[in-house]
Amino acid sequence: MNTDERNVWGSEDVSSGKDAGDENFPVGSLLISRRLRPHVHAYYDFARVIDDIVDTDRLDADAKITRLNAMEDVVLGKRTAPQRPDAQTAVRVGRTLAQTGVSTDTATDLIVAFRQDAVKNRYDSWEELEEYCRYSANPVGRFLLELHGESAGTFAASDALCTALQVINHLQDCADDLRDLDRCYLPRPWLEREGVGVDDLRHGYALPGMRRVFNALLDRVDELNRHASLLPGLIRDRRMRMEAAVIVGLSRRLAQRLRTEDPIAGRVKLSRMDVARAVAGAVRTLV
Repeated sequence: MNTDERNVWGSEDVSSGKDAGDENFPVGSLLISRRLRPHVHAYYDFARVIDDIVDTDRLDADAKITRLNAMEDVVLGKRTAPQRPDAQTAVRVGRTLAQTGVSTDTATDLIVAFRQDAVKNRYDSWEELEEYCRYSANPVGRFLLELHGESAGTFAASDALCTALQVINHLQDCADDLRDLDRCYLPRPWLEREGVGVDDLRHGYALPGMRRVFNALLDRVDELNRHASLLPGLIRDRRMRMEAAVIVGLSRRLAQRLRTEDPIAGRVKLSRMDVARAVAGAVRTLV
């Protein structure tokens, strides 16, 4: 690798060590057919790498964007990737997109969101947050639906589900994101309206005003989940319909937990019973 290429890719290993087991929701689960599972894992590995790039404290904003741009170029076939694990995930996802015919923007839109994360750490409206989710989360659902040959008629309900999941994740991680990344996705005017600020996330518990902000965001999540509940009925593939129904159920249950538990005081997560009930509810979609 010549000097210019080394400057693009850098030498820092920015891997977080996270894998599919660290996610709230199933990644390439047994509900996905064995034939398609490698493509799902290729997509997840790529998303994990670019997420790690933007979240590391070992690179400045310019270096993060340079490396993200290089990953995008590899996906688009504009650049050759070096023989290193992180860059090769872009090769594999590019191969997956070419083999399956899934839209390239299901991968490159993620990079749009992560480039934004490199330079933007506060949000001033629900609309700004929703627009971020359009690129950071919604492409994941569209990738899975396109991979299964589903029609564009499924996209709106899928987008609602993916946005709900992303906002839920922001709520789960609100204190950690501020502490580790100086990043806060909670809309600042909503905080101001309730007499709290971003720094109140540094308390060991949610102040009453912060609790009201959480609940207001969960009101939006509930609306999104109601729209998302239509998704399983729109999906033709039996396995993908079941997968979607499970995830809709998990999204609803995690939103309910966030209503009664404090994400600042500790990690709010699903129980085994939550998962069992979501699966049981999903089985009804196959009848």
